[in-house]
Amino acid sequence: MSKHTINNKEPKPHRFLISGGGTGGHIFPAVSIAKAILRCEPDAEILFVGAEGRMEMERVPAEGFDIVGLPVAGFDRKRLWRNIGVLVKLWRSMRKARKVLAEFRPDIAIGVGGYASGPMLKAAQRVGIPTVLQEQNSYAGVTNKLLAAKAKAICVAYEGMERFFPAEAITLTGNPVRPALFEHDMDASAARKALGLDPDKDVVFVTGGSLGARTINHSIAKALDAITAVGAQVLWQTGKLYAEECAEIANGREGVKAMPFVSDMGLAYRAASLVVARAGAGTISELQLLGVPAVLVPSPNVAEDHQRKNAQALVDKQAAIMILDADAPAQLGDAVVALLKDSTRRDALKTNVRKMALEGSDDKIAGIIFNILDN
Repeated sequence: MSKHTINNKEPKPHRFLISGGGTGGHIFPAVSIAKAILRCEPDAEILFVGAEGRMEMERVPAEGFDIVGLPVAGFDRKRLWRNIGVLVKLWRSMRKARKVLAEFRPDIAIGVGGYASGPMLKAAQRVGIPTVLQEQNSYAGVTNKLLAAKAKAICVAYEGMERFFPAEAITLTGNPVRPALFEHDMDASAARKALGLDPDKDVVFVTGGSLGARTINHSIAKALDAITAVGAQVLWQTGKLYAEECAEIANGREGVKAMPFVSDMGLAYRAASLVVARAGAGTISELQLLGVPAVLVPSPNVAEDHQRKNAQALVDKQAAIMILDADAPAQLGDAVVALLKDSTRRDALKTNVRKMALEGSDDKIAGIIFNILDN
């Protein structure tokens, strides 16, 4: 793959700018793409650009990459008067983005969605730096839609994205996920034993993300007796916001293990007979790649209701069950118990969700990036 050549001297490494974040669903793909770039070009220079105060400012350096923060914030769709400050931050972010470009001088800019990728990639496009977009969801985000017309390539995880983006720019790559998910090759019994659970009993793995999901936690709390009554165990990632409350509920209950955060998600997925989760793009890609049956409870508090659309894409292929957030307190427990009693249905969901998996997404995206540089 080509590198800079300066006055016939030794070729210089390429410089890659990767922008986006705000949630793990944006950060994990971004880091995976960066690592795939380094596999292709080990001396490549990579700079991340995120949003000040968001989780990428800690997570990205922990992965060994440099990051610059922009003072950008999302628009408040409910309280419009608050957006005066947002517009000021956007103006300041555009100024800082131009400064980042002048100092780092990237050969290409990659946007993974989230607050920071808008001003950063717009600034890159204005000065003729080629841009690549990665869209994780089945319903495209506003930022990527605004940037799409001038993007050299758009990497997507779902079919039918021509309704949002120019068809000629789209490549179906899937979403990169955390490599650590594939470090284990143990079966379900061994994974359960490693987690301190009974290796011979079904496990419902409940996760609402690192912060937690209130509706999922409250609905599962109501259903614990019914779930354990059918001989299943609950591995309950409560999230740190609900850790104390859920720990009290789980205390003394046989077959219920509650914790704020599950550090080894690969082990938890392997232990699970089924998963209860939100329908973020990253979670869905993980379920597809690992072939895990799931009951999805889409968050209603996301832009464009995109989690419901993500979940619906699986429901349409009989690859998951969806319970809407408003219905979860009344219906989630019954849906989980019914699935625990029906191994044939679980097997069908497992087969169908695995068929949707797109493997090697990070390497595919890196290949597209280098192809643009080479041409």
